[in-house]
Order: sequence, then structure tokens, then C-alpha cells
Amino acid sequence: MLTLLLLVIFAALVFEFINGFHDTANSIATVVATKVLSPGKAVMLAATMNLFGAFFGTAVAKTISTGLIDPAVVQVTSQVILCALLGGISWNLITWWFGLPSSSSHALIGGLCGAALSAANLNWHALIWSQPSAEGWTKSKGLLWKVVMPMVTSPLAGFILGVLILGTLYALISGLRRMPNPLSRLSRPRWVNAIFGKAQLVSAAYMGFAHGSNDAQKTMGIIALALFGAEAAGTLKTLPPWLAFLHPTSSDSAHIDSWIIVICALVMAAGTAAGGWRIIKTLGHKMVKLQPIDGFAAETASATILVTAAHLGMPVSTTHSISTAIMGVGFGKNPRALKITVIERIIWAWIMTIPAAGGMAFLLYKIVAFLGWA
Repeated sequence: MLTLLLLVIFAALVFEFINGFHDTANSIATVVATKVLSPGKAVMLAATMNLFGAFFGTAVAKTISTGLIDPAVVQVTSQVILCALLGGISWNLITWWFGLPSSSSHALIGGLCGAALSAANLNWHALIWSQPSAEGWTKSKGLLWKVVMPMVTSPLAGFILGVLILGTLYALISGLRRMPNPLSRLSRPRWVNAIFGKAQLVSAAYMGFAHGSNDAQKTMGIIALALFGAEAAGTLKTLPPWLAFLHPTSSDSAHIDSWIIVICALVMAAGTAAGGWRIIKTLGHKMVKLQPIDGFAAETASATILVTAAHLGMPVSTTHSISTAIMGVGFGKNPRALKITVIERIIWAWIMTIPAAGGMAFLLYKIVAFLGWA
């Protein structure tokens, strides 16, 4: 059983690495598309900021480890978690191959739900649907509060914020045009591109930080969930001394040990450094033509959504927030500039992610159970 636990941790880190190169495109597509940074420099910026962002709180990790599956109904074993991870990894690789910016977050959540339902023989009470808190909706648990609501509201917020930020910037530039020189010169396209070319370095770093702050925590939560399950099952009673760090240091199942945070941060940064150019092409070039001011607006909007969600413990999608922010920027420039066919493909990938990853994980667990390995 210890070998299986180590395999689960390895699979979780593989997911984290794939999340890094799969979602690299989300955090740097705009800065590459606007030619502010070369792909290589953009990837290194994203990797560095992912690393810093991963140390920014553990609220999302706690949601994954304690807020989605009811341990009173289904025992969250290493087999359940391994099937969840394999379901999420499979869907991530499929969408990466076809260049579709689907959500790694929702692939993981879908895999976790699918494997849990399979282990519970389709007992839907295995999933925590809604658990309001007296402290308010931001402290509530369950799929409704932490997955479904953010899945709907975060893309909408990304779109609206993208429109508002770009509109505000255009209004400022319009105001500069009416001012005397030398201020009026700053409204000329050459100066606007130069200024926002520099500003986009800041917004791209902000986006990388936000990506790390939200996405790295999901794997932290999975590893913590696996370790608490193993501790409850007695798997960790006879650990060799060199693996003693696997013992959870707190009886609180929502606690995330420091070594988990560090290793997930490093693995995501490594995955980000590996890059993911197929999705960059879709996000940065196919949806709408971007200028530095557009990239700055989209990155700032998306990163703000991600940092806010991470603070509230909501595992939202980097993909959804940046994609809809780019759509919002494109709409703000010219509603007819948006390429609807590309957007339709992206939306279908979003709709399919949770059921597809969940279905794969569900079938994988049934196979594992049939073979007598569960």
C-alpha cells in the first residue's frame, strides 16, 4: 500500500508538471502575441512568478482536500485519487494535443468527482454539493459554492473586467489627446505601444503569480488528501525513517504541510519552463489581434480574478479567466473582431472538461475494482 501511495504522489506531481506546461500558454499567450517578450523569456518569467505564487496561501488546497468529497460516504483511498489524477491527466493531454485551452482545474475536479462516484457505486451523496457556513458564502463548502458558482461567474467577471479596463485605458488616452504637448504626444500609437509594452511586463508577471497562486494549490490539496487517507488506513504506521516526512504534521485534514507546498511550487515552475506553444497560438493569435495595451488589460483582468479566487479558496480556471478577458478586450475594441468559430471550440472544451475527465476516472476505477486492486 505504501508503494501505491508513493505512486499517487508521483502521479499528482506529473499532473502538476503537465498543468505547468498546459497552462503556461494561458499566462503568457498575450505577452508573446503582442511581441513584448520572446517565447523563451516569457516562459522563464512565468515559471519564476509561478514559483512565488505557489507560496501565496493554501485556501484552494484546503477546498480540494476537504470541501468536495464526503469521507463519511466514500473512503478516499489511494486508488480513488490515482484514478482521479489519471482521468485529469488524460483529458489535459488530449486538449493540449488539439491546442484547446481547457481547464486543468476542472479536469482535476471532474476526475476526483468521477472516481469518488465510481467508488461509491453512483451514490451522489459522496459529493458535497452545498454546505453553507454561518460565516458567509465565502466560507461555504461544496461543489455548488466552490466549483459551479465560480465556473459561471469567473469567466463572466473576466469578460466584464477586460471590457472595463480597456475602456478606462482608452478614455485616458482620449483625454491625453486633448491636452497640450508634450502630454498629447503620449496618446500617439507609437508612444502607447511603447508605454504598454513596458507595462505588460508587469501584467505578465502578475498573471504568472496569479496562475501559481491558484493552480499549484490544487495538487497540494490532492497530495494532502492522499496522505490523510493513508494515515487513516494505517498505511503510514511502518514508514522507514527516510519517509517519515509523509506523516501529516496536524490532525486537521485541511492543513497543508510545508514540504508539499515547496515541491508542488517547484514542479509547476519546471512544467511552466517546458512551455506549451500549441495553446499560445490559439489564445494569442486566433481569437483576436492583440496590441500591448490589449494584452495589459487582459492580463490584469484575468490575474485579478485568479488572485481574488485563490484568497476565497475557489479553484477557478486560469484558462477560463484569461480566455474571457481576451474576449472582453476584443469586444471592447470591436465586437466584430472576435472570431466566433474559435470561441465556440473553446467553449465546447470547457463544457466537456468535467464530464469527460470524470467519465475517464469513473471507468478507470471500475477497471481497478474489477481487477481486484481496489
